[in-house]
Amino acid sequence: MAEDGTVTLYNTTVITDPKHNPYSFKVGVAQTLRGGAILHVSTVEQAKIAERAGACAVVVSESPSRGAGGILRMTDPSLVKDIKRAVSIPVLARARVCHFVEAQILEALGVDYVDESEALAVADEQNHINKHNFRCPFICGARNLGEALRRVREGAAMVRTQGDLTGSGNVAEVVKNVRSVMGDIRILTNMDDDEVFAFSKKIEAPYDLVAQTKQMGRLPVVHFAAGGIVTPADAALMMQLGCDGVFVGSEIFQFEDPYKRVRGIVQAVRHYNDLHVLVETSCGLTRAMADLNLNGDRIED
Repeated sequence: MAEDGTVTLYNTTVITDPKHNPYSFKVGVAQTLRGGAILHVSTVEQAKIAERAGACAVVVSESPSRGAGGILRMTDPSLVKDIKRAVSIPVLARARVCHFVEAQILEALGVDYVDESEALAVADEQNHINKHNFRCPFICGARNLGEALRRVREGAAMVRTQGDLTGSGNVAEVVKNVRSVMGDIRILTNMDDDEVFAFSKKIEAPYDLVAQTKQMGRLPVVHFAAGGIVTPADAALMMQLGCDGVFVGSEIFQFEDPYKRVRGIVQAVRHYNDLHVLVETSCGLTRAMADLNLNGDRIED
């Protein structure tokens, strides 16, 4: 790791000078997304709808059909440029796991965050990008606490607990993975300090980050959920389970009045404990989304 340990800023409004501690700066920048919904978009019009509906950021992600030979790669830079010109909210773009040249290209484009995404084809089965070599913050996926902390050690400023990638519209997998992460954190916080060494070895995570997670009672970076989140109720569920926000797939734009659907999810994330808001945002959406359930032809990011 480029610095000694992970510096977190949850208890202060001061952002560390990036010249002296760039990782702390990236972690601080990522915190601005807390309490928001990030929308996957594949066109300029979708990005504009997401911005009007209150999304905190957009991820530029092309349709899988555009991947040559079935291989999903980095998004076309020209699409990224067009969307950056069209919206004022942060723009994320995806690179393949350990494809550091794709990440270099995206950083040169001026994206606000790079998502090292397992939803794309994997460029290296054994390694991940050394994210400390980059100026922009990185987002990485994980399915358990050990994996999440390994990504943080590599320099991830946000962790995305990933669920279903098959497009079934089933929220069960991301619920299972979020509960696994949160459950391990609860176990960790109740451990004696001497037990943390064995626990860090068990989950194959750096001891200093495990100790910091125990002290904080949460992941040391921003924590979002992704996969199968297609209704306001799904989004509120993730928030009530302890996440900082959600990612929503671009298939949300395939239905009538996508603004209403996106706005409903955004409001559910912001007011996840207000049942009056959840009732209002859920009305008229469930029936229209029914064909997402267990439909393998849909792609969920």
